[in-house]
Amino acid sequence: MAEQTKGRHGYREGLGGELLAEFLGTFVLILLGCASVAVAVAGLPGSGRQSDAFGAANWLIVAFGWGFAVVFGVYVAGGVSGAHINPAVTLAFALRRAFPWRKVVPYVFAQVVGAFLAAALVFATYSWAINAFNAKAGLPRDQSLDTFAIFATFPAEYFGGSWWGPLLDQIVGTAVLVLLIFALIDARNTAPAANLGPFMIGMVVTVIGLTFGPNAGYAINPARDFGPRLWTYLSGWGDLALPGSHQWFSWYFWIPIVGPLVGGVIGAVVYDLFIGHVVAARTGPEPGRTSDRPPSE
Repeated sequence: MAEQTKGRHGYREGLGGELLAEFLGTFVLILLGCASVAVAVAGLPGSGRQSDAFGAANWLIVAFGWGFAVVFGVYVAGGVSGAHINPAVTLAFALRRAFPWRKVVPYVFAQVVGAFLAAALVFATYSWAINAFNAKAGLPRDQSLDTFAIFATFPAEYFGGSWWGPLLDQIVGTAVLVLLIFALIDARNTAPAANLGPFMIGMVVTVIGLTFGPNAGYAINPARDFGPRLWTYLSGWGDLALPGSHQWFSWYFWIPIVGPLVGGVIGAVVYDLFIGHVVAARTGPEPGRTSDRPPSE
């Protein structure tokens, strides 16, 4: 019997194992990230531990909560799947780092499912706080933008209903994210050593939240937004979730999907154009690549 079972790992050896890692890494990301927003929006105010309104300190909870959520999501999945945990990163790797195209859709599916189920668990643990918050505000769930924001994003009121402003924000934020990820993992450049890469990637997300966050909630990740958005739609937030409509925005749901996908590609191209091709000319291609020119070129 021992000889028959020895070395038989089945689906865990190949793509199936990578999808499990992407699922769990994204699950950890969304669980900790959305929970940090739940703390800032409904948990602290409703617990009797905070008497002031949502302010700068709460925003710091959100920014650092999401940053560390990325850190631990990457540590969970990095050794197996590379811890993309973001469809924009997966697309950028397929275009610029010879990541197999056949894996793109399965990776994205695993990421969205992980995000969806993590949002469900956050709701299960914070439903009391959410319901108390809405009751105190005198709002039904489908009109409570604040509690919807625990799970998914929306644009700032100053955009005045414009799609272009939030779309630009998502393109720029994700381009910065992917550019810096490429810099941090490029061993030919000044990549951090001693397994500090995941921590530094998390700090990239933190600084994006501190610099671009108020514009549109810095989704910068289609799975991060759509998975929880789908959960909130099924859980009673209605049009706030899908199609993503409120007093000053409408049909918003597609922007945190399209914007990050476009921005991720731009960030990858910019890094390779300004840095990747330069270090390749000096030191050779990145490990695992036979050329500094991806198959798409």
